[in-house]
Amino acid sequence: MYQPDIRTVNVTRYVTPLREGGSLPAIIEADDDFLYVLKFRGAGQGVKALIAELIGGEIARVLGLKMPEIVFAILDDSFSKTEPDEEIQDLLKSSTGLNLGVHFLSGSITFDPIVKTVDSETASIILLMDYILTNVDRTVRNTNMLVWHQELWLIDHGASLYFHHNWDTWEEQAKKPFALIKNHVLYAVAKDLEKATETIQSKLDHQVVRAIVDIIPEEWLTNELEDASTPQTRRDIYYHFITTRIAMLNLFVQEMKAENE
Repeated sequence: MYQPDIRTVNVTRYVTPLREGGSLPAIIEADDDFLYVLKFRGAGQGVKALIAELIGGEIARVLGLKMPEIVFAILDDSFSKTEPDEEIQDLLKSSTGLNLGVHFLSGSITFDPIVKTVDSETASIILLMDYILTNVDRTVRNTNMLVWHQELWLIDHGASLYFHHNWDTWEEQAKKPFALIKNHVLYAVAKDLEKATETIQSKLDHQVVRAIVDIIPEEWLTNELEDASTPQTRRDIYYHFITTRIAMLNLFVQEMKAENE
């Protein structure tokens, strides 16, 4: 049975900010001597972006797609005290505690669909995975894919699962088509949607989805409770949202095909 295994590391050195978007991720070194891209809990979307990153990355891994290792990264308050940039200093101060790191792929280059091709089956799996996750951020302008050692790697799922910015509508959102999928960088080459659906539904069964949502740290869920919900209630909503969309993939695929005829 699939069981996620997420290591925990301690941040030992703040290397450099990446200054991408509004979240100011940074390259850091951890006590295992590896470099990671650190996603900060104190950034714009808070821990919800970290939860989306965690869920999206582990789902990609289950589907056999290449995803850099994800770790939980503990940041102590000493880093903010020595940082001269006030904006970064505030970010570090508000991010003390448990954050999320993604292994830094040194020497990787941004995926360019003109330069590198992706086979139709792989493209279809990635497209439908992003359909399930309602990932708005894998477009031609920002592919969120890297080429490293001639292989395609997926990164940055923080903009996925945007239903969790309005918990009251999660059931409605789970059953809705995802119109923005037409902007996906792989939309034109994803021609094996039926086969990809079978692959996804066979690999992402209910036990696997439950195992993935169960690794969301309690403190991230507690931090986001705006009402009388509990962390387990939130986990259950992620579970039901994802399994509902997986179950409806066949319908979604038929709707996409009808729109393209």
